[in-house]
Amino acid sequence: MPSPARFASMPTPIPSSHWPAVDEWAAHVLAGRVDWLARALSLVENRRPEAQERAQQILQRLLPHTGHALRVGLSGAPGVGKSSFIEAWGVHRAETGQRVAVLAIDPSSSRSRGSILGDKTRMNRLSTHPRAFVRPSAAGTTLGGVARATRESLLLCDAAGFDLIILETVGVGQSETLAAGMVDAYVVLLQAGGGDELQGIKRGILELADHVLITKADGANLEAARRAAGEFRSAFQYFPPQDDGWRPEVALCSAAEGTGLAEFDARLAQLEAHRRQAGSWESRRLAQRIAWFEEATGQLLADLIDSDTQLRAQRESLRRAVERRELTPWQAARQLVQGIRGKL
Repeated sequence: MPSPARFASMPTPIPSSHWPAVDEWAAHVLAGRVDWLARALSLVENRRPEAQERAQQILQRLLPHTGHALRVGLSGAPGVGKSSFIEAWGVHRAETGQRVAVLAIDPSSSRSRGSILGDKTRMNRLSTHPRAFVRPSAAGTTLGGVARATRESLLLCDAAGFDLIILETVGVGQSETLAAGMVDAYVVLLQAGGGDELQGIKRGILELADHVLITKADGANLEAARRAAGEFRSAFQYFPPQDDGWRPEVALCSAAEGTGLAEFDARLAQLEAHRRQAGSWESRRLAQRIAWFEEATGQLLADLIDSDTQLRAQRESLRRAVERRELTPWQAARQLVQGIRGKL
């Protein structure tokens, strides 16, 4: 087990001329050095071609050492208490001896593209725990509630020896579904009395949920939380089971009182046991790797267009032709692909 080390949130960037060897970098990550992990995460987020090339070389070295961590995605509307729950649950798991990593995807400033909510400052107990690592990342222009390099970040934390990796998405909604295709368990947090009883019942998001937690189930809000849980349990009766037969459960939790955490752990263990017995645990992970390949293909093609002056100009010209109804979108896309072929 890698030795625990405290989190360094903003490591000093290493100039590319001074980058260590790939094997050395990978060895430090495998040893659980969070300072090197933080730098590796910065590297995979760096859009420069030389940084991307080095990052992929490191990931290639680490790939055989991944696949051991439990990856849990958490989505919820702003104000539902995602950070509070993650801190309470993360500290709970860390106190049992597990190493916990949190990848918190924040909304981005329209000017700087930087993270604007500062999850690390809102998870002070967890971010300073010796067996925890909290990494905020800006969503930028990426849809789906995640950041551009989230898949790579999950892999790096897995290789660094973390037992649990929590992926906190930007929010919740019809577009907050990409995270479900990156994790082993997808959890939706809802709050009684916050409009979630009406806003949250969208088949697109709830059919992806493996578990639903009603947060802030304490004090004067406890009875409302119980009523909300009953309403959602009734709603789930009309949903078919997932492909592997799993049926989501609705439960209560309170970050302030620490209630519901042990029960949530038990339910996650049941989910893993069910999917391993059904054969869907590894098949889901395989499907996620294929989805990553397909996503990366589209991403690299978009990067190729952005980096080439002629292709970029052709794309803008074709876009205007579509706007003027001179070409169908399919015809314009085919011409752009032909332009890419001419560059290869």
